Amino acid sequence: MPASVSVSPPSVGVWLIGARGSVATTVVAGCAAVAAGLHTPTGMVTETPLFTDTGLPPLSSLVFGGHDTTDCPLPKRAEALAAGGVLPHDLPAAISSELAAADREIRPGGPLPGDTRGPDELISSYAADIQDFVRRRNLTRAVVVNVASTEPAPTGTGTGTGTGIPPSSLYAAAALRAGCPYVNFTPSTGLHHPSLAAAATSSGLPYAGRDGKTGQTLLRSVLGPMFAQRALAVRAWSGTNLLGGGDGAALADPAAAAAKNAGKARVLTDSLGATPEGETHIDDVPALGDWKTAWDHIAFDGFLGTRMVLQTTWQGCDSALAAPLVLDLARLLARAHEAGLSGPLPELGFYFKDPMGQGPAALGDQHAALAAFAERLRPRTRPVPQFGREPGLGLGLGRESGLGLGREPEPGSGSGREPERGREPGLDREPEPGLGSGREPERGREPGLDREPEPGPERESGREPGVCEEVR
Repeated sequence: MPASVSVSPPSVGVWLIGARGSVATTVVAGCAAVAAGLHTPTGMVTETPLFTDTGLPPLSSLVFGGHDTTDCPLPKRAEALAAGGVLPHDLPAAISSELAAADREIRPGGPLPGDTRGPDELISSYAADIQDFVRRRNLTRAVVVNVASTEPAPTGTGTGTGTGIPPSSLYAAAALRAGCPYVNFTPSTGLHHPSLAAAATSSGLPYAGRDGKTGQTLLRSVLGPMFAQRALAVRAWSGTNLLGGGDGAALADPAAAAAKNAGKARVLTDSLGATPEGETHIDDVPALGDWKTAWDHIAFDGFLGTRMVLQTTWQGCDSALAAPLVLDLARLLARAHEAGLSGPLPELGFYFKDPMGQGPAALGDQHAALAAFAERLRPRTRPVPQFGREPGLGLGLGRESGLGLGREPEPGSGSGREPERGREPGLDREPEPGLGSGREPERGREPGLDREPEPGPERESGREPGVCEEVR
């Protein structure tokens, strides 16, 4: 009997904006630890039975790189996090080679003070870094994830970059130009900048955001619907956040704090049907490091107008809460790209305070939408012809915006080969009979799961799945 040959799964890139920050370091360290069997995947929804056989890239196939403006090596950053109790004390030494490998793939970010390059030059530089990463590491695709510190919302009078476009939007534009799916895990502008709207729509790429839901707002997305469903009138909802580290320092800027609080307020408005009285305050307490305390005070009326109060306290480590979600999203966007999905993915609202597209605000409803999305990702039982433009073409940022994204791609960027036209990768099985086929469903198979999903208004079913296309 011939010996079996082990075939490694294709490698998938995860390009982190803010690649030397606490969240990014925890992402890289956590992925290495779980892939090596050193720790369990606690907090990773994509490792639950819900996502069995959905075609997600395995953790061992993920390759990390990114942009950052700091130069502290990832191994040193991991040691600091271990000293602060964020990572297990012995983990940095156990995964030192993985940390060093990711650190070698980090490129200088910006724009730094004194950088005189315009938006198109900056975007081209960042996109070239991503494309080079994909080519050198022979990746099938890469997902760009913004985990940098929160930036102030644009005011129209300047962004601090000298370009009129905030850094998060420059990186988002670079992701589009490189032909890569994009996730904005921060409340920063990213793809929400008006100059990127046409580019995002015409890119043929999937994207998701914004502002990861990790603590206080996660709890609000459960409690808000509870009050509404029990017909209890919320009179006021006030909150306070105490946090340190890089996030605390960034959110000490009132404009950045306002951008952060907008997502927190949206959850309450959407779930309660109105915005209650009260504000949320964010205080920078450097002594707390990467740990956060979030306190909510909820005043509500019960039967016969009886006044009552619910108070909650959430104490946690933001990096440890965020990292498994970032890994989830990178895998989900990679699979969505492979499956030919495009546009905003509202089904991923489960992960965000301020999700793109139209979707429910209650966590339970969002989880149901995520479950339906998981079913959609499962490889279909017959190939479906794909017609239309290649991903990354016609990005709609040409002469009008001056960003120069509407350029022609070079063939086969990032894969070393052309994707086969007219079929989705890996979908070469014959269709099985199901509901509406005129035949009895096969025993042991749930009827109705072999039907094709109906395209949504924000999907482009006519794009060919493939690798990150190079668009210059």
